[in-house]
Amino acid sequence: MSRSCLKVLGRPLLQQYKKTSSSPNFLATSSSALVQLPASPHFQQSRCGVHSRLDPPPSNFWTIRKMERSVYRRWTKDALVGRIEELEQQLKAAQQVSNGGKDGGGATDATSAVTAAARPQGEDMTSPETAAFYGGLPERKAPGKDKKGKKTSIDPSKYATRYVAFKFAYLGKEYGGFEYQGSAALPTIEEELWKAFVTSCLIVPKGNPDEVRWEDPALEYSKCGRTDRGVSAFGQVIALRVRSNRPLPKQPQPQQHDGSEEGHPDDAATQEEGGTPKKEWNDFEDEIRYCRILNRLLPKDIRMLAWCPSTPANFSARHSCTERQYRYFFTQPAFAPIPTSLNHPESKEPIKDGWLDIDRMREAAKKYQGLHDFRNFCKIDGSKQLTNFTRRMFESDIVEVKDSATAMPFLTQSDFRPAGAALEPGSVHPKVYYFHVRGSAFLWHQIRCMIAVLFTVAQGLEEPSVIDTLFDVEKTPRRPNYVMADEVPLVLWDCVFPDSLEWVYLGDESPTDKHSTHGLMQDLWQIWRSRKMDELLAGQLHNLVADQGDFSLRRDSRAPRHVTLSTRQFEGSDGARPVGKYLPMAKKKMNSSPEEVNDKTAQKKGYANGAEYRAALAEKREAAIAKAAAVASELETQIDELDKAIATA
Repeated sequence: MSRSCLKVLGRPLLQQYKKTSSSPNFLATSSSALVQLPASPHFQQSRCGVHSRLDPPPSNFWTIRKMERSVYRRWTKDALVGRIEELEQQLKAAQQVSNGGKDGGGATDATSAVTAAARPQGEDMTSPETAAFYGGLPERKAPGKDKKGKKTSIDPSKYATRYVAFKFAYLGKEYGGFEYQGSAALPTIEEELWKAFVTSCLIVPKGNPDEVRWEDPALEYSKCGRTDRGVSAFGQVIALRVRSNRPLPKQPQPQQHDGSEEGHPDDAATQEEGGTPKKEWNDFEDEIRYCRILNRLLPKDIRMLAWCPSTPANFSARHSCTERQYRYFFTQPAFAPIPTSLNHPESKEPIKDGWLDIDRMREAAKKYQGLHDFRNFCKIDGSKQLTNFTRRMFESDIVEVKDSATAMPFLTQSDFRPAGAALEPGSVHPKVYYFHVRGSAFLWHQIRCMIAVLFTVAQGLEEPSVIDTLFDVEKTPRRPNYVMADEVPLVLWDCVFPDSLEWVYLGDESPTDKHSTHGLMQDLWQIWRSRKMDELLAGQLHNLVADQGDFSLRRDSRAPRHVTLSTRQFEGSDGARPVGKYLPMAKKKMNSSPEEVNDKTAQKKGYANGAEYRAALAEKREAAIAKAAAVASELETQIDELDKAIATA
């Protein structure tokens, strides 16, 4: 159906929404339903895309500036930089025009140029006040070619679409998390994905393409996991509707009957003109090479690995996932140990400084398996109003990574080894391990809290039974204020879906996509070698310094004979944090309980407690669902009436 038809159909609905905008329940509306309404000069959606309103047009300078800031907040970082450069060029040109004016006309032209350049591109600026402030309506470029003949856009109505799932990996250290945040200082994974999908025209968003709007219902976008800042993923999954090379279905042609014998209608549909059989569509020979195209546009540390050409009905990357696997990597020793001869005489460390007791750690990790209440192993978000913290862990273990050690010979010296520890023949230190956990769902920061407690057990600061104590919510209703583990070693290893989801990995279609000059393996090799050279040089420097000098000489008689008496606690980062005397979990300051956090958040929003707030949220959700259903039903009715009118015309 054409856009003009949709506008005609949607105009009565918009009038109905304007009439009901003053209703108290109007705020409880669904974004998925509202986006089906036609564009209106005064219709704006809030940034979260949940609550919407019909605002009057801006009437003063500050209102317009506030609206402009909200527009730019969704732009990508690259688009903002490009916009600043464009404005600087416009300002420079305007100043030249102003300096060249004789009767003041140049200054007027300069003002018009600056205000026209400052308008947010791609936004609806049709209100009289806004248009007057910005010096006219913004120009919109129609799909076509620019002056250089370069294609600027495509007409999405000429292409078919398909719902595709993508599996990809990224190294998250340089990113501000997976989910797009307009206020983030670092780029996010979703921002980079948006730029790649838009640049390749795999999606053609409405409005300004520089604005990240994954919530557009036309995209049908879903994501499996939302990793935090610095966290990596090797099996992340998203699903969305993208452009396809599949031919559009042909409109049925009216049949002319001349009295001859009729054939089956499918016979004509399977043959082209001339009587030759129509070529059957092939997902691998005829379809767009999605992963290859995206990998050419994405940063090197974000790589597409596979795509699924046939997702099950009602597939969602989030809700269809049956299992998520995480791995948290660490070394043994965890940080550089201090020689035993320099330890303070009053030091009573149960385990050698820097080293971890892997057996104790594994014993504690096994306690996570099964169905437990993890409220003391997560961070509470009052805006979510969660009341159920029970999660099932399928597996929890400590696993050694084979063939990944970089030799540091000084660690084999007795002064640096744990007392009584025997060296295995041919063993190399430091070794590498990871905390392996599999579960159906996880709470906010759950993995980082789980491994943080395991590190205290591995250092001998806590007993393995501390896990049982934290699971007992009657005995420990509030989480002790311990520090979460560092985010960088954490990896979302894989997302598991039902067997009906068959992945086509990069290289299955064409081996050169994986092994070639610009193939996936070459990209990953360059990343690995760059990091490997950093590791190699740092390791060689460490070994060189370890063999230099002799601290037993004590040439400075005033030098202290022992290190300061202080426990160094490992929290997953590159070093350890001095904590003085370690304070056990039972004696730490306790955080607020989930009920207290929920009530505090509700009271900030004007509700008596969390229960009242949750009831209001549920009522709004039900109202939004009902309103969305009504909108969809009315649209279907009007479309049916239009079809009948066309058929009888």
